[in-house]
Amino acid sequence: MSEFKHINCQQVAELQQTDDIKIVDIRDEASFNAAHIEGAYHLTNGTLNTFMAEADFDQPVIVVCYHGVSSQGAAQYIAQQGFEDVYSMDGGFEAWRKELPFVQSAE
Repeated sequence: MSEFKHINCQQVAELQQTDDIKIVDIRDEASFNAAHIEGAYHLTNGTLNTFMAEADFDQPVIVVCYHGVSSQGAAQYIAQQGFEDVYSMDGGFEAWRKELPFVQSAE
């Protein structure tokens, strides 16, 4: 059975620059719409089937939540679906927003 790994914000930022990765954000819609990591996919129960159908199972997937707790369960689920490289981002989006640039709603 595949297991997810932990990754920190700086490591994700570095991977964004060098590798083809998929960042999935599992926070609620209002939080995602207000601010998220550039290029992140909003993964919800409603978008899960589309994500799975369009996914490249060899592409690293980084799961982001609020504080890095909920993302662990989601990362484990994604790993169990057959993805090769799955990570839970430690500290979640709250850690990211303190250190790195993000997309913010104009509202």
